[in-house]
Amino acid sequence: MIKLPLEKMSRIEKIMVMEALWQDLSSEEKQLDSPTWHRDELVTTEQRVAAGDEQFVDWEIAKEQLRRRFK
Repeated sequence: MIKLPLEKMSRIEKIMVMEALWQDLSSEEKQLDSPTWHRDELVTTEQRVAAGDEQFVDWEIAKEQLRRRFK
């Protein structure tokens, strides 16, 4: 197990590590299979959108709504 000194790292350093990990993982995306439940959720969401039961929300608005909801 790799242990990082998270308590000693700044917020910026933590974000930089996350970005480096994501960049590395996403470069191998063809090797990663999405789980079945993910495909199922996408199909369900597409059906809900087509039926008018689901609406898209701008990402910035969604983040603000979530911040207020979980304060």
